[in-house]
Amino acid sequence: QVQLVESGGGLVQTGESLNLSCVISGGPISGYHMAWFRQATDKEREFVAAINWSGATTYYADSVKGRFTISRDNAESTVYLQLNNLKPEDTAVYYCAARLGILVGRTAREYKLWGRGTQVTVSS
Repeated sequence: QVQLVESGGGLVQTGESLNLSCVISGGPISGYHMAWFRQATDKEREFVAAINWSGATTYYADSVKGRFTISRDNAESTVYLQLNNLKPEDTAVYYCAARLGILVGRTAREYKLWGRGTQVTVSS
């Protein structure tokens, strides 16, 4: 059974950085497109970034473009999200998600495998 486990969240100040990790166990990561979503309190889960199965193509939400970077290491079964220049509005639980298929999805409903999330809190 494939499982996703996120780590790396924490409490930081505005302008600081974090590096989130998502480790996949129970199966090879190489066939999966991977994505990060986030959900702030009382808000809908929103797309942050995605990367295709090979790492050749990446997608970002406009709100994080230029500040966040998604990457993957298939040999280590790990996907990363580097968060730079963090802002208070980035505060949320960050979720890792995986999907098979031809297209890299950018909506939550396209992803069937999810981790439990890691909290990122940015103080002003």
